[in-house]
Amino acid sequence: MSTHNAAIRNELLETVLPWWLHHGVDREHGGVHTGFSNAGHLLSSEKYTWSQGRWAWLCARIALDCEAGILDEDPQEWAKLAAETARFIHAHALVGGPATAFRTTADGHPLLSGPQGELAVSVLADLFAALGLAGAARLDSVDADERAGWIQAAHGLLTHADLRIRARTAPSEPYPVRTGFKDAAGLMLLLHVGVQLHLASGSEQSARIASSALSELFGQGSSGAMWSSDSWWEFRPDTAEDADTLLARHRTPGHLLEMLWMVLEASDILPDTAPQIPDWLPDLAIQALEIGWDDKYGGIFRYVDASGGMPRGRLFGDDRYETLVTDTWDTKLWWVHVEALYATRRLAERFDRSDLHDWNRCIWSYTSAVFPDPDGQEWLQIRDRRGFPLEKVVALPVKDPFHIARSLLLLLELDGQRTHP
Repeated sequence: MSTHNAAIRNELLETVLPWWLHHGVDREHGGVHTGFSNAGHLLSSEKYTWSQGRWAWLCARIALDCEAGILDEDPQEWAKLAAETARFIHAHALVGGPATAFRTTADGHPLLSGPQGELAVSVLADLFAALGLAGAARLDSVDADERAGWIQAAHGLLTHADLRIRARTAPSEPYPVRTGFKDAAGLMLLLHVGVQLHLASGSEQSARIASSALSELFGQGSSGAMWSSDSWWEFRPDTAEDADTLLARHRTPGHLLEMLWMVLEASDILPDTAPQIPDWLPDLAIQALEIGWDDKYGGIFRYVDASGGMPRGRLFGDDRYETLVTDTWDTKLWWVHVEALYATRRLAERFDRSDLHDWNRCIWSYTSAVFPDPDGQEWLQIRDRRGFPLEKVVALPVKDPFHIARSLLLLLELDGQRTHP
């Protein structure tokens, strides 16, 4: 059992979840408000579909863990929030394609978000919507017809996303992918959403998409590996000529660590279709931590060079993602640290690795000291290199309700001997 289990439980149940119940939940229209500053001041009532899908899944998972006795909360309250959010997504966010509107008003009117007036500008938002619908569909309290509609919509979003990601035609705001590069984020979400939708539906289609994404990470697809025993790509260049670019050289340690625990999840839930996990997987986690850790101030950088330190390499000069990397590489972000916290624990136990247990304790020490708001108002999620609060948009202009609660919840599930489903 984790030595900091009590602190994690207290942080989740006494600080994080109460803040979102009090400040975030939209009792009138369903879903969750996330347009807060880093300090928790509501700046906008617009709703990003990205956040709504994540909130629906989270609320459903909390309800299931309450029913399993892992959390001493009211499962009906959390199931109700999950269902209301899934209804909001299903009623307001779905557009042709199938895809989703990137943003809506508080009451659900889709907002134009693209440079040419497009509604749908992110396959990542589509996949998070599918995740939320799949999560809510697992609840026993949901009407059978409504569940069927959510599962059908989630399958449509997942299948369309899979086709476009593989064809390299999928828009991916706020992380645009330059022509000539393949990104890892799309595969990560195909893997995770496929697994979660399979839990809700048992469909062969969802299992196939998840397993195919996992195979591609390991290099069993037609276009080469994203991972190897001693390295990984965040953006893999199609040609060797672009291997010297910042896009090719940069790494995102938090993303890799998040994907690693999702690989373990997939192997548990899809043992008959997921490829075999290589024994070098925990070594890849160690590499990410070693090149990502800030030896001067502590914590994990958002972006680093493949050999560690500030990202470097040839610039195209007209790429928004390049600007994101160079402008925010040394920030210390909430999601990076909580994903690392869960990944190190899960990998340490799966592979019996004392070095990963040591990293887990180190990450918890930094995270618990730096991120929680000293006034008990959830977390100040965005920090500068030294760990001081930073009012800066680093992806979407939102406060995230998902990563902190999900990771703390999954850690409690480990202690409750429930890692899946």
